[in-house]
Amino acid sequence: MSSDQADIPSWLTQSQDYVPSPDRDAFLTKSALSVSSVLAQLRLDDGRETQLSPSAPVKLVFCLVCIILVSLSRNYLFVVVMLAGVLLRAATLPKTALSRVVGTAAGAAGLALVLMLPASLLGQPQSALTMAGKALVSTGLAMELALTTPASQLTGAMRTFGVPNIVILTIDLALRSIVQLGKVALEALNALTLRSVGKNANKQASIGGVGGVVLVKAGEAAQATHDAMRCRGFEGDYDATPKQPFRTIDWAWLALLALLVTLFVYLQGLV
Repeated sequence: MSSDQADIPSWLTQSQDYVPSPDRDAFLTKSALSVSSVLAQLRLDDGRETQLSPSAPVKLVFCLVCIILVSLSRNYLFVVVMLAGVLLRAATLPKTALSRVVGTAAGAAGLALVLMLPASLLGQPQSALTMAGKALVSTGLAMELALTTPASQLTGAMRTFGVPNIVILTIDLALRSIVQLGKVALEALNALTLRSVGKNANKQASIGGVGGVVLVKAGEAAQATHDAMRCRGFEGDYDATPKQPFRTIDWAWLALLALLVTLFVYLQGLV
């Protein structure tokens, strides 16, 4: 044995096989799945017009008026009629858009049903069904509007009706920031899962670190967005939708809206 080898302690020359104790990562997995499900609902894949789509201003007015009518309706027959219309419109959408409309609307209806469960237990089950039906129709209308209208046309339609620029800017940046920061949180959770070795009985404490990463990234994203806006000369103004002559499909949707308003007035006994 050489003098160099003689100077090395014996415990350094022994192989050490580290076998970490088994542990479960259900908390991290559930957290990642929760973030992924939220991102799946909020992702901003720009809406696409279909052959049955009217212009963006007409579509926006139609959707808002229908949601208001459904909310004010005291006759459940009107809600059923609107639900049939929502389902008929959804059937003409592509498969991916159809699944998003159905999934989101069904989730909103289920949440409304759960929230109204005490009313059912107190002997008013019709209240729970009414709220669930209204939530289903209103969410379906909003999703169909978003999935059949490009974002630029939607903001232009909002400016056409005088919505302040600051409101549009806030909504636009908030939705995009939620999606981007959600992706950051998901990446941090995945990194934490890959680096978790051995047994850790307090993985919940790591969520604070994930929140800190998201907070730092939020500051960086805000500064980058501000710099990009300044470089592009953006002053916070959104252009209104250019005035165009009504198309045949626009008149058809306005006629349908007038028919729905007439039906609402008749069923509510206002005439």
